[in-house]
Amino acid sequence: MSTQDIRVGADIGGTFTDIALDLRGEIFSTKVLTNYAAPEQAILDGIAIVTEQAGIAFGDLDIIIHGTTLATNALIERRGAKTALITTEGFRDVIEMRTENRFDQYDLNIKLPEPLIPRQHRFPVAGRIDAQGNELQALDEVRLNALADEIAQGGFGAVAIGFIHSYQNPEHEERARDILAAKLPGIPISISAEVSPQMREFERFNTVCANAYVRPQMEDYLTRLQSRLKDHGANCPIFMIHSGGGLISVETAIEFPVRLVESGPAGGAIFAADVAARFGLKNVVSYDMGGTTAKICLIEDFEPQTARTFEVARTYRFCKGSGMPISIPVIEMIEIGAGGGSIAWVDAMGRIQAGPESAASEPGPACYQRGGERPAITDADVMLGKIDPDNFAGGAIQLSKGAASAAIAKDVGDKLSLSPLEAAFGICEVVDENMANAVRVHAVENGKSISDNVMIAFGGAAPLHAARLCEKLGIDQCLIPPGAGVGSAIGFLKAPFGYEALASRLVRLSEFDADAVNAMLSDLRDTAEGFVRAGTDGEIKREMIAYMRYQGQGWEIPVALPDRVLTPDDADLIRARFRENYAQFFGRAIDGLDGLEIEIVTWSMKASDSRPTPARQALLTDGEITQTTTTRPVFYPSNDGLQDSGLVERNTLTIGDRVQGPAVIVERETSTVVTSHFDAVLQGDGTILLIRKEA
Repeated sequence: MSTQDIRVGADIGGTFTDIALDLRGEIFSTKVLTNYAAPEQAILDGIAIVTEQAGIAFGDLDIIIHGTTLATNALIERRGAKTALITTEGFRDVIEMRTENRFDQYDLNIKLPEPLIPRQHRFPVAGRIDAQGNELQALDEVRLNALADEIAQGGFGAVAIGFIHSYQNPEHEERARDILAAKLPGIPISISAEVSPQMREFERFNTVCANAYVRPQMEDYLTRLQSRLKDHGANCPIFMIHSGGGLISVETAIEFPVRLVESGPAGGAIFAADVAARFGLKNVVSYDMGGTTAKICLIEDFEPQTARTFEVARTYRFCKGSGMPISIPVIEMIEIGAGGGSIAWVDAMGRIQAGPESAASEPGPACYQRGGERPAITDADVMLGKIDPDNFAGGAIQLSKGAASAAIAKDVGDKLSLSPLEAAFGICEVVDENMANAVRVHAVENGKSISDNVMIAFGGAAPLHAARLCEKLGIDQCLIPPGAGVGSAIGFLKAPFGYEALASRLVRLSEFDADAVNAMLSDLRDTAEGFVRAGTDGEIKREMIAYMRYQGQGWEIPVALPDRVLTPDDADLIRARFRENYAQFFGRAIDGLDGLEIEIVTWSMKASDSRPTPARQALLTDGEITQTTTTRPVFYPSNDGLQDSGLVERNTLTIGDRVQGPAVIVERETSTVVTSHFDAVLQGDGTILLIRKEA
């Protein structure tokens, strides 16, 4: 047996924990309710189920790959450690002042997220590094020693250190850490030069604060998870998937837990990218709807779009600048509170709203009969016939249509003089429109036409809503892969060992110093490859990116660099690539201004192990019509009521079978609703293609 023959992916979501076991190419999967009191318990329970299905034991596992939303939830719900911020004198209020940009300039009551660390827990220290990395003022070590005593007596659980221009010279931050660590044993200390060595103080300070804030909680959880897995006989290595879509060791995750903030959704994007590569689809929109949120990601040329920063806990829906910025490499996506557990309610203007509050797994939607009394999207789906209450999660969870109806009537129907069925349709229509708007906004922000894309839908709730979403967006084709209900967990199994190292160094092309640049890139290469080597000894591929701008501009665009030692002549090559990329982003490069300088602001080195290209599948758009003998009533707006829909077990379909809508294709972890505007064709790898009849 070769190494890593038996692999497990475990994804902790807000409602369900998804487990996928890959036994030499055969997938076994399950969903269990997330345990908030002990999140690792759901993983243990899920692994026990899939290992029993596969006829193996915990001790047979070769590798476990884990992703979790626990760090994200801790930031959103403000459940992190009491944290102290040590910063440069005069910069105490950076994380509260933000950038002073108003994302909604006409809102007189604009509301911004409160800083993670209150002002009384932010401590300034004298000492100054300039923008070139030179020391202007020595670090006040006497003040630091006094602060260490104050922090020790103040009951703090973590410390963040963020000094001005430390991305250029980290010596002050490193010295401050040494002084504090000597007096604060057992208290984790994070420094911004290691967590996020990028320019822009607000983003960098906020990121190191977030890292320190969640670090004790994540360290406790990951240590507990390792221990309990060993108690069950699993002695295999555990790796975490980070927000950029690669794998890192548990030890790295404990030190830099902020890199896990988008780990679960990243697995879903990798899953969708793998499906896109199998079918040769270069323009794809990934749609991941789980129990708590819906995530939208654009995939081009089989790779998810990436970014260097993203926002957590936006106070205004879809509005950039209204959240908490985290400056780390991340798969770029938009995330909204529209999952199966999202609570439906009526606002003061008599409008149906859905989310962002979620019933989660405890108490869950009303139909779960676990104490939930407020209506959720799942309750509406049950009322509309999209979900069979007797066969939810393969019959493992018995749902109550009566409880769903009562909750919808109480909180929505009675307030608007609607029947429970009408109110349920209103709830689903609102959440579908919210998701459609999120997709439109994300596409427009990236200069794309969404109707040119193929949708790939996965997550427990996405196949229930995908066809209706395609109707709203004008998308003609949608793929529902095998294992869609646990897509992120399967995506973990396909993730490479990868890491992206970043550094901000301002280099003007007119002053391009190849030797200095090569020395910096060599350090980044060693850092990135060092993390990757913790998980693999195979071939490593690299990608070098420069983030560039015209001098005076406020933001940068990515430009690929050749993966080799650079020469002085490469300044012209880099300039030409920048102008080409700039024209792609903005229509044309800037000409006619004498002496307009081009500069590189941030450098990136991505390293990952090589993975085989998936076998290519032909996209079957037509096939033999399958006759259905069983039906159940499902509500469709085009028919203005319930309509008998064919009921098909997914595992009874064969390659090329065509199911005419309206129909419902059922499986253990989810169901695919085929509306009357679509047909479904089974592909060679078991994927379902929803295709618009007119197309």
